[in-house]
Amino acid sequence: MDTSIHSGRLAFMAEPRVLDFAEYPVPEPEPNGLVMEITRANVCGSELHIWNGRHPVKKRGGLGHEMVGRVASLGAGKTTDSRGDALSVGDRVVCTYFQTCEQCRRCADGQRNLCDNAYQFFGRQPEEYPHFHAAFATHYVVHPRQHVYKVPDVIPDSVAASANCALSQVMFGLDSVGLQYGETVLIQGAGGLGLNAAALAKARGAHVIVIDAVASRLEQAKRFGAYDVVDLTEIPDLEDRVAHIQELAGGQGPDVAVEVTGVPAAFSEGLQQLRRGGRYLVMGNLSPGATVPFDPGYVTRKALTIKHVDRYDGRYLAKALDFLARNLDTYPFEDLVDAEFSLDDLGTALEKSLAREVTRAAIVL
Repeated sequence: MDTSIHSGRLAFMAEPRVLDFAEYPVPEPEPNGLVMEITRANVCGSELHIWNGRHPVKKRGGLGHEMVGRVASLGAGKTTDSRGDALSVGDRVVCTYFQTCEQCRRCADGQRNLCDNAYQFFGRQPEEYPHFHAAFATHYVVHPRQHVYKVPDVIPDSVAASANCALSQVMFGLDSVGLQYGETVLIQGAGGLGLNAAALAKARGAHVIVIDAVASRLEQAKRFGAYDVVDLTEIPDLEDRVAHIQELAGGQGPDVAVEVTGVPAAFSEGLQQLRRGGRYLVMGNLSPGATVPFDPGYVTRKALTIKHVDRYDGRYLAKALDFLARNLDTYPFEDLVDAEFSLDDLGTALEKSLAREVTRAAIVL
């Protein structure tokens, strides 16, 4: 790696669906922090919400949060990653895109995924020092309160990039609803989150059912552990789908449902799919203002538990790497991305992803 580079380049959204680029000096890392040179970053569904102007707050700024890279420089005192493994310049690393401040009320209460200061740096504009706050760039500044982990040699960049967010998120979520061996889980959506969730659920000994409206996604879901798949286009009537999935789940409905579609209507359907006493993990719906009819009495009569999960405990990123290292030959993680683009072509990648011409894109630097 060329350590003589003193400037870097980043992409940012000037306004929804308008992309711009900027160049800044690459800063020296602060004590106990580091600067990484990004080698690969994925286009996540969250970026598409922001790009399309549907984020509640972010209407301008840097984009991208799933990434992998190499250590370009280490700050004073930064000698190990977040689990104590020695770090050196040139090591491949992944990091959380948010921080855990350990000072706010949520951190003090043990809800570190809900840290009140999580986006202190991620939310900054590119012109604000140290400039490199997001993943679609040549460099990224990792601050002392962010979790960072060395990537095992067996995990290629194409797989490691999705450990932060996609895999860590669903792993934390499934733990939050206590998915058990032998239970049936319905996963709504066969995108990046849904496929990772299927692999995790299968590895835990669950009966995995995946529902989606895209046949190619459902075929891929089978390779990621789905025992049954349901094509929305083949069973367009909701009552028929509920009856069909109930039959697949042993006549009573799934024990657990996981919403990772980002479609509000999926939330209503998930409630109807679950058995009495079932648990519902909701992670996909992020956009404000999109509502669906909600019957509290129905939820009470079925004694459902609804668990909404935002972000994840940063320590799960290490667990995600361990899962990948153990299961590289079991699930086709390298096939999660179906198109690669350069940083200059980021706008094309976002538009094609938004139009569903591309299932999951990566920016390769």
